[in-house]
Amino acid sequence: MRGNVVIAGVGHTAYGKLPGRSTDSMNVEACRKALADAGVDKDSVDGLFVKYPTSGHRSMYGQTVAEALGIQPRIGGVWDQGGATNISMISFAAMAIENGQCEVALVTIADNPRTGTRQAYERGWGDDAVFGWFGTPAGYAMIARRHMEELGTTHEQLGAIAMAARRHGAANPDAQLRKPLSAEDYATSRPVVDPLRRDDCCLISDGGAAVVVMSAERARQLSVPAPVPILGFGQGQTSWEVAQRPQLTSTAAVVSGRTAFEMAGMTPKDIHVAQLYDCFTIAPLMTIEDYGFCKKGEGGHFVEDGGVELGGALPLNTSGGLLSETGMPGMQLVIEGVRQVRGTSANQVPDASTSLVSNQGGIMHTHSTLILGSA
Repeated sequence: MRGNVVIAGVGHTAYGKLPGRSTDSMNVEACRKALADAGVDKDSVDGLFVKYPTSGHRSMYGQTVAEALGIQPRIGGVWDQGGATNISMISFAAMAIENGQCEVALVTIADNPRTGTRQAYERGWGDDAVFGWFGTPAGYAMIARRHMEELGTTHEQLGAIAMAARRHGAANPDAQLRKPLSAEDYATSRPVVDPLRRDDCCLISDGGAAVVVMSAERARQLSVPAPVPILGFGQGQTSWEVAQRPQLTSTAAVVSGRTAFEMAGMTPKDIHVAQLYDCFTIAPLMTIEDYGFCKKGEGGHFVEDGGVELGGALPLNTSGGLLSETGMPGMQLVIEGVRQVRGTSANQVPDASTSLVSNQGGIMHTHSTLILGSA
């Protein structure tokens, strides 16, 4: 399948605080912009893949979005792998296209936890809630502490990821948070759940984002102006809750990444730029290790001294990621991956012809990987 399917168009709403916007309207706006970017009419769409909104899940939501768009797809529905859903839906769409189940697919997400409800992020987790384990940060804090204790990762190394994301976001006109972060700012930011500080944690954001997926052949027929080939994808999952896992210093990115690299016929050395899911700073650090950019335990040293900034060994989250561009779970990373290989990013990496994107769901429960190339 390498290169047989492309991302033909991308689109998104504004990011941040969008009072009065429903998830229906944001999905429609993002899809309209993605179709316009591809130069494709909505009547060509026969596949619709929708991520459920964490701020207000509704039964048959995929059909609600299809009705709002004014389309009747052959195939589609709503998927839930947390933040890993977006890349997984793109891979499902690609497989459906490859097997003749649809020809042109929209893959879309919209949510409004900032002005709606953020209960999904704040709720207690199982029986451990009685001991104070509330909200998503507690699980990532446990993982971060284990990584620090076993492998020597430091606060300063986590801070390097936060500072890179904020520096990139400050140069992105669409970013929700356009304020650089200094080492002193990071060191004095308020604690959330030890060892995580406020600047280790992603934003809470309203917004929508979408991509158009079709075969490379169909893109040629429709004269799509800037199709981006999908070179590889993969998924990995764990069924264990954090407190029950045999070890906490590795993730399902090992399986997901290996699958995507094998499909693409590539290795980490072939990647020019990466957009790695950064709900918390520990997540991209561990993903760098699990993808094989460095050995386990060396992720902290890899990100130091500008290693993940523009001009570094692996420019990371060049639009600002979840830490600066928007806390939306994942599709914005795909869109920035597309921009990089198109050469249209606000923080363009010179001669970037390959881009790696990761999505992650739950508390490192699910992982999806996407490798994009240039046409």
